[in-house]
Amino acid sequence: MATYMKVEIFSDVACPWCYIGHARFARAAERFRARGGRLEVTMRPFQLNPDAPAEGEPLLGALERKFGANVAQMTERVAGVAADDGLEVRFDRAVSANTFEAHRLIELATRQGRGEQMAERLFRAHFTDGLNVADPGVLAGLAAEAGVDDTGEGAAEVRDQLGRAGSLGITGVPLFLFEEKFAVSGAQPEETFTAAIDEVAERTGQTPITTLAAPADGCDDDGYCAV
Repeated sequence: MATYMKVEIFSDVACPWCYIGHARFARAAERFRARGGRLEVTMRPFQLNPDAPAEGEPLLGALERKFGANVAQMTERVAGVAADDGLEVRFDRAVSANTFEAHRLIELATRQGRGEQMAERLFRAHFTDGLNVADPGVLAGLAAEAGVDDTGEGAAEVRDQLGRAGSLGITGVPLFLFEEKFAVSGAQPEETFTAAIDEVAERTGQTPITTLAAPADGCDDDGYCAV
């Protein structure tokens, strides 16, 4: 069994299922590492709403325009699932804003070995703290908090990776791509991530992209999230 593998996590800071999936995967990864495995995680960008303005607006208002009267039911269900995973998701506080600069910061953090931590902090900033993750001042504070040196670089790499996500046919997130061959889609249960990690460790060396589990809850590129 291989004890080292790479995984790329395609996600968006504005996707609640990405936050939930990130937390579940992190726990499975921690167990693999505790057993002596090495798991190199790289966060990859995806934008559910690339045309969103940087100024931001209350998320509930933006969701109501898009989904109508069922927004309350949708958000309550997602917040409840998040709470079961120990996460506080506050749609009443969250600010809808463009996530490109947040992805740029994650790219820089990844170069500095803190990509997972930076992504988690940005999820929490957006869904728990009600911060505008497009605001330069907010991002500067979060970078300092996470120990990340924001050099202003990374935009070209984010654009390249957004294009790569399209070329790979990714239309919904979160998506976990192991060794560029094995895919797990959606906020799967922690046990599914554990099984996927173990299976990839067994199957490393095979060539085609293989789906390891049926898709789970996530958000698609039209901005629609599972309810």
